Amino acid sequence: MKTSTDPRHRRRREAVKALFAETFTKQSRMTKLSREVIKEKENLDKLIEKAAPTWPIAKLNKIDLAILRLAVYELKRGGTPPKVVIDEAVELAKEYGSESSSSFINGVLGTIYKDGK
Repeated sequence: MKTSTDPRHRRRREAVKALFAETFTKQSRMTKLSREVIKEKENLDKLIEKAAPTWPIAKLNKIDLAILRLAVYELKRGGTPPKVVIDEAVELAKEYGSESSSSFINGVLGTIYKDGK
């Protein structure tokens, strides 16, 4: 069972915080995972826009965008079961996002996962 002290969950939480901060100002210290996500940002954003066409990237809640970028990166990279990636993203959305963030993120990631099969 996953807990808040699970090292993978902590790593994802730190990555989301760094990605969120990066949307406002360049971060000098980032985890390796965060840097990898930033390198792929354009490709990730295209996938997000395709899965949520009524929500342009510029209009998305910044924390939701950070969570989505991390989760889409993990889905595309592989190595972690897709259901685990989606569940983690939903949990992060419940922790940091708005009331509707978790269902929005679940829907977007479900679409990306289904389209990627």
